[in-house]
Amino acid sequence: MPASPPTGRDLTLRGRTFAPGQTALLAIINRTPDSFYDQGMFLDDDVALEAVERAVADGADAVDIGGVKAGPGPEVSAAEELARVVPFVEAIRAAHPQLIISVDTWRADVADAACAVGADLVNDAWAGHDPEVVAVAASHGAAYICAHTGGHPPRTDPHRVRYHDVVGQAVADLLEQVETARAAGVREDGLLIDAAQDFGKNTYHSLKLTGQVSALVDTGWPVLLAVSNKKFIAETLGLNGKKSDRVTGTLATTAVAAWEGVRLVRAHDVTATRQVLDMVAGLRSGVPALARRALA
Repeated sequence: MPASPPTGRDLTLRGRTFAPGQTALLAIINRTPDSFYDQGMFLDDDVALEAVERAVADGADAVDIGGVKAGPGPEVSAAEELARVVPFVEAIRAAHPQLIISVDTWRADVADAACAVGADLVNDAWAGHDPEVVAVAASHGAAYICAHTGGHPPRTDPHRVRYHDVVGQAVADLLEQVETARAAGVREDGLLIDAAQDFGKNTYHSLKLTGQVSALVDTGWPVLLAVSNKKFIAETLGLNGKKSDRVTGTLATTAVAAWEGVRLVRAHDVTATRQVLDMVAGLRSGVPALARRALA
């Protein structure tokens, strides 16, 4: 028998509804010269726009645009982040009126400007470090992602960080953030929660939160999985080489998490991730996209 879908709230992004048991694909387009994965490949406007076109053609439901590297590195001013992100979001919106666009920022002024030109989702990966971000999302009717970082400030790596119960503490913190966002006026069908693996966590913490992602799904709030090629995957597999060596671990993690009911997956490798999500959907429903074998 096909598996019953998880329960929970619907997620609505740019007029599209993703019900429990459905998993959308968010393609990563980093507008930074020092991205850990693509090393500045998409800083050029034309190259980045071509990447968006490929992502859409390969099955992405949404694109996530960021202008600052997540980890430590040179200071990036708000003005520079605005210049990297906002005109690009505007260009994507002009080219793709129906595409879901996410802006990856912790700064309220960047989120505000990006939403004003067409962003639908604010991916606040640093857990409300700027307390005005939720109000910005609410004022634009944008969706909003609550992330667990253990109180660490933006772009910092954890040092000997400890949690008594990382899963329980993450769930409690995320539910508190959800209530803050609701009180600020963020629409309930646009709220997601994110364990934020590697942010304020060591590999043991990230593994536990990912292996027990059902604890987040069971809250009923849609869950973002943002583990693509992260360090905890490399350390779990004992890898010290190229970032591309992390793809198999990323896809295995994606398959398990999609089966458990995550609603949105943030990914670098769009084609492979789309196939993983479609395979999980087929296993859940029992219905293939194409059926010919032994039917004639």
